[in-house]
Amino acid sequence: METVLFVCTHNSSRSQMAEALLRDRYGDQYEVRSAGTEPGGVNPFAVEVMDEIGIDISGHTSDPLQAYTGSRLDIVVTVCDDAAERCPFVSARKQNLHRGFDDPSAVTGTDEEKRTAFRHVRDELTEWIDETFGPNESSST
Repeated sequence: METVLFVCTHNSSRSQMAEALLRDRYGDQYEVRSAGTEPGGVNPFAVEVMDEIGIDISGHTSDPLQAYTGSRLDIVVTVCDDAAERCPFVSARKQNLHRGFDDPSAVTGTDEEKRTAFRHVRDELTEWIDETFGPNESSST
């Protein structure tokens, strides 16, 4: 089983949602973790919008990238531009990927506007994870 680590600056939203989505959808194929260059706690809006699709991340922790130093990581994915620029290079055994997603926690406004931003990023992550980690089109379904 391949090990995937999602990295974002605060490990509060995008990397948390990506970790949960990959585990939920393809957890039989991947061991999944997430970490941050400056971990800051899991964002309550991330917890809420994941719960809307039946995935509970309320027990997730915001872990420092250093926690994975020396770990066997097959695929390392940065999901925010800031982490890609400031992250010390973490060498993956198989592949390093970067796909920047907008930071939903940077959205200001009403709680509903914030939820909308989190839902948008969650849905983009879902689509990208299916395209990147899902079965090939040539596989039978």
